[in-house]
Order: sequence, then C-alpha cells, then structure tokens
Amino acid sequence: MGVRGCLRAVSSYSSPQVVVVRNGHLGTAYRALQLLVLLYFTGYVFIIQKGYQEREMGPESSVITKVKGVTQSPSKVWDVGEYVAPPEGGSTFSILTRVDVSPAQAMETCPEEEAPNQLPVLLQGRAVANAMCSSDQDCVPRDTDTSGHGERTGRCVPQAGGTGKSCEVLAWCPVDGGSISESLAEMASQFTVLIKNNIHFPRFGFSKGNIQASESGYLKSCMFNTTSALYCPIFKLGFLVEQAGEDFAELAEKGGVIGVIISWNCNLDLPDAECNPHYSFRRLDPKGALASQGYNYRFAKYYNWNGTCSRVLIKAYGIRVDVIVHGQAGKFSLIPTIITLATALTSVGLGSFVCDWILLCCMDKEQRYSSRKFEQVPPQVG
Repeated sequence: MGVRGCLRAVSSYSSPQVVVVRNGHLGTAYRALQLLVLLYFTGYVFIIQKGYQEREMGPESSVITKVKGVTQSPSKVWDVGEYVAPPEGGSTFSILTRVDVSPAQAMETCPEEEAPNQLPVLLQGRAVANAMCSSDQDCVPRDTDTSGHGERTGRCVPQAGGTGKSCEVLAWCPVDGGSISESLAEMASQFTVLIKNNIHFPRFGFSKGNIQASESGYLKSCMFNTTSALYCPIFKLGFLVEQAGEDFAELAEKGGVIGVIISWNCNLDLPDAECNPHYSFRRLDPKGALASQGYNYRFAKYYNWNGTCSRVLIKAYGIRVDVIVHGQAGKFSLIPTIITLATALTSVGLGSFVCDWILLCCMDKEQRYSSRKFEQVPPQVG
C-alpha cells in the first residue's frame, strides 16, 4: 500500500479550482490585503527603496586636509607647523589646544619618582609604587618597571628634596621635575580646516568631489554654508565643535575626538548635480568616561646643550578630527526591476491564502467549502 500510495501521489495533478464565496466581510478583507501589498511595493519598495535600481555601497574615497591659523600661549606664538600632527594632511589629524611642558632633561642617572602618596598633587603624573627602598638589596640591577622611567642601576639613593630613598635609574632626568601648563586655545576656535574629498563608484564609473570652484580664488574667500556654500569645505574649528554639541573651552582643556561624517547618497538616474555631499558632526570619544578621559599624547623635542643631548617632554592635549566618508549609489537596471515585480505579483496571492485559511478554519460551513475546494476527479478508463 505504501508503494502504491506513493505512485498515486506522483501520478496525480492538482489544479486550482475557483470557488466564488458570497461574503461581504471576507471579500472586503481580501481586497484590503491586496491593496496593502500593492501600496507596500509601490510606495516603499519602488519609490523609497528604489527596488528598480542596481546599487553599490561604499565608494572609493580620498581625503586631504589642511589647517591654517596662528595662536599664542604665555611663552610663544604657535603656527600650523607646530600645533598640527601629523603634518601630512590625511583623514585623521589633531590640533593642540593645551600643553604640559617638562623642564629640560638629559640621559643620566637619578632617583626614580616617589610613590603617589608621598608626592604633591601636581607632581603625581607617573609615580612608581615600588620605587621606594631602604638599601641596595631592594633595587635589582638592570630591572625595568612598566610604569617606571628607566633601567635600574641597583643603587638605593636619597630623593632630591625628599625624606626617603628610591631606586636609582638610568633615564631622562629629572623624572619628577613637574611641568608647566600652557593653553593654546585663545585663537584655536578660529583655525580654518579645509577638507577635500573625492569619491568614485567603480561599478557605474561615476566620480565627484566636494569642491566645485567657478574661479581659481574661490576657496580664499568662502566659508562652508549648507545652503549657500555647500561646495566650499572650509570649516572653522569652533564650528566643528559647536555642530557636534560640545563646549569649545571644555574640549580644548581635556581634549577629545570630533567626527566629520561625509555622506554621498547618489541617485544616478538623475543629473550629476543632484548628487551632493551631506555633512554631519558628532563627538566620537566617550565624554563622561571616568578613566582616560579626553585625548592626549606625549612627544619630545631634542636639542644639544654644551655637547649633551637634551630634550623637553611635552604632554599634548588636543582636538582630534576624524573624517569619515560613506555612501551609496543606485541606477536603473532591468534585472532588479524584474525580480521586484515578480515578488510583488507573487505577494498579491497572499490575500487568497489568508482568506482560504479563514474559510477552512474559522467560518461556518467549512465542510461545504472544503468539499467544493478540494474536489477529486476519478481517473478515466478507456
């Protein structure tokens, strides 16, 4: 019986049978479902999502930046060659807004920095917890500490101006000389930042940039404006910070990271003039972080003094700018159009499926409808 049943199932054919049901509620539900499917595909899939287009995500992009401006601190005047790092003008750069300058240091031996609870608050920068000692046995020669300043010599020596002793190290000395803080933020908000961006969608062979100048000196006299100067990508640093919703004085004091997001969403069925960049700005680092708040880094400036190599160590606080480019492009294509249309036509049949289920499972006289819907025709012999 099993084999015979399988053969019977294989050799049978099911043909849809049209049964007209005179029911106002069911008919209304059926037309409403069809209308919803048509509105979804017409309004959302075709018009909003542009289901008739072939799409390419993530353009090839290049970013070139240039900063201009002059500011001053209590000790000197700073130009762009000193407060911008790195100087190459890439998509990520930082602008110094405050520096902590250490006194002159030379490579020699000196006591390691004291433990934090024995230092004044202003000098508790990189204090080493296990630097204190009572004899040379407490200091292992040639040992280094990840939080220390150099290589230990094995000697326990008195602290300069202190009451205790600490292990002697070969390092840039003095290691605990304190620092002088200087602010560069007086004119920093007026610095101008040029962001030059060019994008290319290789699938469609489409390229465009965010600078469209009618004359050679256009960039010398313009400033970015969303409505009147969209293709003049020159921003004041204060404007970037303000658009990100931050206070410039606070950000300049502790440092932070500002993201400039350039979006290119291009409908290539329209003229090229309709493909325009959209700029948005936001802070990328966590503002309320309890540990490692803000943005800072250290660098040194070296010089020769009476035949001795010396340096000045600088802890720099600044505003880092990250330029992020993304986008997509779409253009009419026959293949996605056919696929979307076929999906839409198939989905229209959803109404029939739902109404059949209601008739069979939820309404009265389901047995009568089932016998009409699934009528079996006996095989003809002859």
